Amino acid sequence: MARHGGRGWYGWVIGAAVGVTALTAGASVWTAQAGQNTPAAPAHHTAPKTVTVSPVIAHSSDGGAHAVNITIDDGPDPTWTPQVLQVLRENGVKATFCMIGPEAQAHPDIVKRVVAAGHRLCDHTVSHDTGMDHKSESYQSQQILDAERQITEASGGVRPMYYRAPGGAFTPYSRKLAASHGMRPLGWNVDSKDFERPGTDAIVSTVRNELANGPTLLFHDAGGDRSQTVAALRTLLPWLKQQGYGFGFPVR
Repeated sequence: MARHGGRGWYGWVIGAAVGVTALTAGASVWTAQAGQNTPAAPAHHTAPKTVTVSPVIAHSSDGGAHAVNITIDDGPDPTWTPQVLQVLRENGVKATFCMIGPEAQAHPDIVKRVVAAGHRLCDHTVSHDTGMDHKSESYQSQQILDAERQITEASGGVRPMYYRAPGGAFTPYSRKLAASHGMRPLGWNVDSKDFERPGTDAIVSTVRNELANGPTLLFHDAGGDRSQTVAALRTLLPWLKQQGYGFGFPVR
């Protein structure tokens, strides 16, 4: 995801996406909520230990060299997330949903639907502050860990498996903190530019033209009218299959 400007909703600013980090792809495709994505233990039991993951920003797919990762940012939204879920279901595709903590807290029913459908969760902070890489470590910690808690509570105990910094505003500290909580830092290779609502055809064209950049594709399900995103996914998912692509999750 790029740092977007003029968005009002979060006051985002334009910036550059992080570069591609080459990682070895895993063999598993469509592994459902595994590892850290297990229900939290009841309060009177000892909670399962969180396994630390790599702090290196992930871009690769666990589906192998000819698979893509669909990632959906900024929700959940009561209007658009269900429509995105429907398109994914129709095409038999799983995705990673990068959620804003308070939005997850406000719509726990949708978070649970995402999990029940076999998709994965990603921490996208509390405030979507694209300048958080210039803020204090205590602020970064609050943004990441409060959102992790809010998403986990909304899901009924399923923890986020990834952390995506707003606008790519990662820091060494934030990456290590997320990894220590079992959340792999998550980048992207193709920004569909859907947030700017350039038209469905433009979104489809951007993804097709930039697909050679790598497997992790960025879309949005909140922050305004996302009808163009829904329509673009309805076109792109079958097209990707026709081109011989599979679908996976970002490496962990």
